[in-house]
Order: sequence, then C-alpha cells, then structure tokens
Amino acid sequence: MSLPTKQKQWLVAGTDKGFNGLFFQDAAVPKPGDNEVLVRLHGASLNYRDLLIPRGEYIFPLDLPVVGGSDGAGEIVAVGPKVTKWRPGDRVVTLFNQGHQSGPVDVKASRTGLGGMLDGTLRQYGVFSQDGVVHMPKNLDYVEAATLTCAALTSWNALYGLKPLKKGETVLVQGTGGVSLFALQFAKAAGATVIATTSSAKKAETLKKLGADHVINYRENPNWGEAARKLTPNGEGVEHVIEVGGEGTMTQSLHAIKMEGVISVIGLLTGAKPKDNIMDTLARVCTVRGVYVGSREQLEEMVRAIEQHDIHPVVDETVFTLEKVREAYEYMWAQKHFGKIGIKIE
Repeated sequence: MSLPTKQKQWLVAGTDKGFNGLFFQDAAVPKPGDNEVLVRLHGASLNYRDLLIPRGEYIFPLDLPVVGGSDGAGEIVAVGPKVTKWRPGDRVVTLFNQGHQSGPVDVKASRTGLGGMLDGTLRQYGVFSQDGVVHMPKNLDYVEAATLTCAALTSWNALYGLKPLKKGETVLVQGTGGVSLFALQFAKAAGATVIATTSSAKKAETLKKLGADHVINYRENPNWGEAARKLTPNGEGVEHVIEVGGEGTMTQSLHAIKMEGVISVIGLLTGAKPKDNIMDTLARVCTVRGVYVGSREQLEEMVRAIEQHDIHPVVDETVFTLEKVREAYEYMWAQKHFGKIGIKIE
C-alpha cells in the first residue's frame, strides 16, 4: 500500500493567543525510524490539559510549536526495520508519556508527553515509539478507544497505582468529566460502591444509570464531603477520592476521606489555591497524592479490564471532525460536554 506524503494537522504555535494559536495546516507524513511505527489515526479525544496549553496555563514542560493532542487510536500502516512488537494492520492506542513504561513516573518520562513535548494526535498520521502504543481494546471503536490515553489511564492509576481498590470499598468521584466517569466505571467493575457529585438533576440521573450508588448535589448540599462520609459503613469515610476540583473541593474531600484513605489529586478545575493546610493530612490520617496519568504497563492492564468487563467510555453526543477541532476546544471550554469529547479523523 502506497502512503500519502501530505496530511492535515493542528499545530499549537504558542501560549499567548489562546485558541487562536491553533493552526490547521498541511504537513508531511512522517517516516518511522528504526524502532518506530507509523499510525494512521482514526480517532482522537480532548482533555482539559489540551485547553490549558494554548492558554498558557499548563504547569508541565512544553516544547512549542507542537502538534496538539495526546489521545489517539488508529491502525499501524508502516514499521521501522528494528520493530519487533508490531505489524501493519495492528490497531493501537497511544501512550500519554511515551517514556513512562512501568513503575513510578520520573522527571525524564514526564518530559515525553504527547501534545506538549512531543507531536501529538490531532493529525492524520503520527510516528510513535514501538513502546509508545498498546493494543486497542477489541470491544471499542476508534473514537471510544482514543479516550483512554489520558483520562482513563489517570483514573486507573488513581485507583490502582498506590493503594489498589478492593471489592466492597467506596470511591467518591466529583462531577461528570472524563476522569470521574472512568473512575465510576472502573470502580463498579471492581465491585466497589460509588458516590458521585453533580449540580444537575439531569446529570444525576445519568450518573445513576452508569452505576453510581449515591449522587449528591453539591449546590444543594455544600457540605457534600460530610454527606458522603455518612453514606459509608459506620460513617468512617471513603477509601478513594478522585479529586478534580482543587481549590473549591479539597476541603470536602478531606471531610469525606477514611483514615488511611487516598485522595488522588488530578485536576484544578476550581483553582489551585486550596484553603487547607498540609497538616490536615495528619489530622485525617490520609494520603494526598498527585497523579500524572500512568505507565504503559498500567495502560495494558486497563485495556484487559475494559475488554473483560466490556466497558465503553462515555463519549459526548457531539463528535467533531478533525477540521472542527477549534470548535471542539471552544465546546469543551464552555462546559457543554458530558463525558469525553471525541474527534473522528478521516
């Protein structure tokens, strides 16, 4: 099969123009090096991180200009001469930090993020290390699979990376973003109880349909952390909190957590200056842990669980095309989505 020489891609040019710093352009189709694979991308997905980068609000290293997006799924169409793991026709999902293969993340691996330090997935063709992709779940389509790279793996790492979730434990998830919904699905598959928060009666019904055992409206009950604690056995608290809010939610997360529980800090949707003191971790006897996505080994474990339990990501009903990526950024920034934002790449 002859491959094209040109493709379309979205370039993040800088951090001073917001979404106007995204450029849809023609580019050469890259050629795989000795240990690399060329992937024809069919699906991509956005994360909150993708919005922060062109706005100049991302806290991790960048190497701009860069092709945006970390999340992608597609078909391998060519391999380098020293590639041993893959062959053309294999369907794969991208690894967020290409250098994070197993174990804890380190500084070197943290500087290999797609769409930040390395060219990402908002394009038709991408070259990746043969260790920078994993087999795509057999039960998902390309757009569904493309949502796994960042949000899903972050949730998996939060639940299994430090103190693995056990059957019968309780998980508290905040809101209806991608990370929280994946955590809900993974927790229910593990036999855990899930308490979810939202501000919308409509979203509450959807959360229940996805398996949430309890839903708390945080606008109606601002002390939702205490309310969540009361829903646990003997009122002792939850074993895991998926903390995506930051400044506006950490106090309640601390109220909800069980002794020796883990609060996994994943996002800063409400700001980065919480009112709590670090010594509150001693008063609560808990662990507060920052989570930066996960390793290839964890991604492979997660894919097996997704296949075993036939888990399907929650993808917003509006799926964008590659040409409409800027509109997808604006749609997400306006918080019009429920679950992950999918992008179909032709």
